[in-house]
Amino acid sequence: MSYTKTAKVLHWLMAILLFGLLALGFYMHDLPLSPDKLKLYSWHKWAGVTAFLLLAFRLLWRFTHHPPALPASMPKIMQFAAHAGHLMLYVLMIAIPLSGWLMSSAKGFQTVYFGVLPLPDLLDKNKEVGDLLALVHKSLNLLFIAVLAGHIGAALKHHFIDKDDILTRMLPKH
Repeated sequence: MSYTKTAKVLHWLMAILLFGLLALGFYMHDLPLSPDKLKLYSWHKWAGVTAFLLLAFRLLWRFTHHPPALPASMPKIMQFAAHAGHLMLYVLMIAIPLSGWLMSSAKGFQTVYFGVLPLPDLLDKNKEVGDLLALVHKSLNLLFIAVLAGHIGAALKHHFIDKDDILTRMLPKH
């Protein structure tokens, strides 16, 4: 059994968007302050808000359209690990943009979606809180990379070693 076409589109859209966000985030972080850096930060925030909105739709879809069952031959501990890994990915896809929004608020930089829709600041301006939230945001992203590496590694293991359909049922043409 395969995932629905909508689930596949959401999965791959999110994958592309999240890899782009990670790359942009690490790239722009160490740039010297300039109008270009501020523009990249705006783009990063817009993409983060977009990812958060896509995630909300993806969660709604997931709650109303259950994914295919894991293979019965998969050991229970591995099934638990797969479910825990997916849960961790979803938790991080919620926590990371929220930590970024909180950090921007505390640092005094309002998020204005696509330059036209101002999002409310969630915190008052506070440098110490902003610096702490910057560390939280970075740490959550590093954890996300580790969990994502496990997710990709597990999919490749299933495809090349176990030779089951775990990976192919999420591919666009399957």
